[in-house]
Amino acid sequence: MNFLQELGVLLKKNIREYGMYIALGAIMIIFTILTDGLFFSSRNISNLFNQMGYIAVLAVGMTLVIVIRHIDLSVGFMAGFLGAIAARMLREGMPVIPTILIVIALGTVFGLVNGFWVAKVGLPAFVATLAGMLIFRGALLLFTQSTGTIIVMNDSFNQIGNGFIPDIFHNENVHILTLIIGLAIIGLYIYSEIKTRNNKLRYNFEVLSMRMFILKLLFISAIIFYIFWTLASYNGLSWTFVITLIITFVYHVLTTKTVLGRHIYAVGGNPEAARLSGIDVKKITLFVFGSMGFLTAISGILYTSRLQSATPDAGTLFELDAIAAAYVGGVSAAGGVGKVANSLIGALVMASLINGMNLLGVGISLQYVIRGAVLIAAVVFDIKTRSKVR
Repeated sequence: MNFLQELGVLLKKNIREYGMYIALGAIMIIFTILTDGLFFSSRNISNLFNQMGYIAVLAVGMTLVIVIRHIDLSVGFMAGFLGAIAARMLREGMPVIPTILIVIALGTVFGLVNGFWVAKVGLPAFVATLAGMLIFRGALLLFTQSTGTIIVMNDSFNQIGNGFIPDIFHNENVHILTLIIGLAIIGLYIYSEIKTRNNKLRYNFEVLSMRMFILKLLFISAIIFYIFWTLASYNGLSWTFVITLIITFVYHVLTTKTVLGRHIYAVGGNPEAARLSGIDVKKITLFVFGSMGFLTAISGILYTSRLQSATPDAGTLFELDAIAAAYVGGVSAAGGVGKVANSLIGALVMASLINGMNLLGVGISLQYVIRGAVLIAAVVFDIKTRSKVR
């Protein structure tokens, strides 16, 4: 089999995993052409990664919720409400760290309440979280009724959503620390892939041929390096992107290297079989919804910090973008399938769509139509690829 034939077979067999990368590449190329290169400018790429932060964090949590065959519609207005609480506390003089801790604790409790209705009472997640969405929408309006938009004057808090990590090398042209971090991530990626390949070979599992494996390493490494080089050419890594990367890495390790992660996917694959094997399905459900609340609080903090204010309509349609990002990232509507790390790519796809349409001056009404179409396309793709696998 020659190189092109092998590449074609590889793409066909792994279209579910590689489809999102193809979609992202196509979107970026199209917008780069339509904006005469403005889309791929260092400044816009940096802005793009800042914009995707709060959606990416939600998408990580939403991926796990969908993996266990549930949905959470409350995350949008919950994020907006928690952001408004943070803004009010900061305006009243509360220090930044206690404010963040209190908001995260509240978000976790709200998530556990959603999980309680689903796991303990037996309410369908759609109904429980739809009620939560309405409750948090009303709470946000009540909370901002007397003041309207709450302006955040705390510079330290606002740096979370608008600041960049300092460069210890103080180079005027390139942010050296960003490049070092990028190279470290490439090194970790290559090490992880080689270790995974060797483990598969040890147990006689099917692996890529050596030439395709090397091509994959070079291709992904080149993309990572290009992204970090582009960011280093502007202001470097933003704190928002750093937080997003840390959260994605922690949840990736949690879901792939721990017993808890295996239990989450077991529950998603077959809840009854998981229960019979001794897994406490209710506790897993509580954990996943509590985790979703925790990440929703972080998303609300990132969004409020980026805007430097809390508005009465904050959080509108966040749940749509998070769900769409999860599906574009490869999570299955049938449950049990989906990688946390891929939700980052899904969030980047959604953020690229929004960013590109804004650069082209596309009206907000048409943007909603396109985003809805992308969600339908992602679910159709999931159904078709799943039926082919079967």
